Amino acid sequence: RGKLCEDTQQEPLKLTFVPEPSRAEPGADHGAGMVLQEPAGAPSLSTAVGGVADATAEVQLSRLRWAVLLLFSSYSLCNAFQWIQYGSINNIFVRFYDVSAFAIDWLSMSYMLIYIPLLFPVAWLLDKRGLRLIALAGSALNAMGAWVKLGSLKPHLFPVTVMGQVICALAQVFILGMPSRIASVWFGSHEVSTACSIAVFGNQLGIAAGFLVPPVLIPNEEDVEKLAYHISIMFFMTAGVASALFILVIIVFKEKPLHPPSRAQASIQSRPTAEYSYMQSILRLLRNANFLLLMVTYGLNVGCFYALSTLLSRMVIHHYPGEEVNAGRIGLTIILSGMVGALISGIWLDKTKTYKQTTLVVYIMSLVGMIVYTFTLSLGHLWVVFVTAGSLGFFMTGYLPLGFEFAAELTYPESEGTSSGLLNVSAQIFGIAFTIGQGQIMDRFGTKAGNLLLCSFLFLGTVMTAFIKADLRRQQANLENEQTVSKRPFNPCCAAAISSGQHPTSHLSRKGGGLWGSSLLAFSNR
Repeated sequence: RGKLCEDTQQEPLKLTFVPEPSRAEPGADHGAGMVLQEPAGAPSLSTAVGGVADATAEVQLSRLRWAVLLLFSSYSLCNAFQWIQYGSINNIFVRFYDVSAFAIDWLSMSYMLIYIPLLFPVAWLLDKRGLRLIALAGSALNAMGAWVKLGSLKPHLFPVTVMGQVICALAQVFILGMPSRIASVWFGSHEVSTACSIAVFGNQLGIAAGFLVPPVLIPNEEDVEKLAYHISIMFFMTAGVASALFILVIIVFKEKPLHPPSRAQASIQSRPTAEYSYMQSILRLLRNANFLLLMVTYGLNVGCFYALSTLLSRMVIHHYPGEEVNAGRIGLTIILSGMVGALISGIWLDKTKTYKQTTLVVYIMSLVGMIVYTFTLSLGHLWVVFVTAGSLGFFMTGYLPLGFEFAAELTYPESEGTSSGLLNVSAQIFGIAFTIGQGQIMDRFGTKAGNLLLCSFLFLGTVMTAFIKADLRRQQANLENEQTVSKRPFNPCCAAAISSGQHPTSHLSRKGGGLWGSSLLAFSNR
């Protein structure tokens, strides 16, 4: 049969005669004919036809994307609030439950500890079952943990509050790796970094609320009954908000938009499920030298942030006794300035795509901010602490979405959930180590020595960041697919001829007196 289809502005193809194979050969394609030889550098015909789905898929942005993003940010906010709500008034909970300060610190560190072993099962579930199931599980566990805490309003019920916090920590495993995945699945290539920054905003805003609200709702009362009443107000508010968000997730949150939002996402969605292996994906990530460097540097930076957030109240109250409310406000300043930094960096990345340079500059400024904060904390002027803490937060907290997006670029087309999860595991490990180490150093040698420990590790992270190569694979994939669509418009007769063996009609058109495209002829005779 003869099959005729049209190509577009490519070098002429060569036709080579292939002798008919022996009919005795098992599995041989009987018949002599003409086979297609493509010019050097041209994409193979099989690739061109097999890649039709990703090259010509309809790319369209969904209006629902902003609702999905806002909803995720909201229940991430609620979960982050529950992480820091104990640490921001550490001294009050120490007295209420009659436990050590280290025990209250462990309520925060439980989030970090539980995340480490559960990352891989949850990341596997994200890849196999998708965004909606993970969103439902995260929001449901978050609400359940909040209601369990309501059963711990007596001083002897500390184990119950631990149980509620552990359930909330389980919810966090279903939340932390989601920002870059939601951004990639729902948002276009020119807004993906901004979307990731907004998704991270929710978590950071929750930490900010965790610094601000508990000191306001729970005054430093000596009467245990009054303390229990104020604590119950906070727990009831949290449980109500978490439950409402869970209901909204059931109603609003969808698996993915009807059409892919970018060429890179269309390419991933067109890949057969059988081609993807979760374990192979992890092994490829662990063999990616640039990603390994980023994983360590991200862990160092965010681990310092976790330690600073957990121990901030102790540090401020040590130098400024009785200033629990201002300690919370300083934490709020760190987070809010960091949110501004994250938004600016996200917009900057979408405009410039300078992932390596932006990440390195933000890392250097985080180190500078930490050094300045370390040597101004003990000066005796709270306004100075507010300024230096705000400067530190602008860069240190602003680094969080940068790490997610840089990882997505370095590891494309691997799952963003897996790469983000590995980054978060690194952050949790370093966060636990830094929180315990800095806490012990503070108890023995003072707050300055503890902060200098963090400065030394931020310096190490800055040096390592300089060695990461900017291998922006996702941007390259978007660029190549856009060029494919613009230079090689798909002719349906080609797919019909190749897939069905029918005799399409040759289409020749003239533009300005010359041929617009060259004819491609492939013969297969039986």
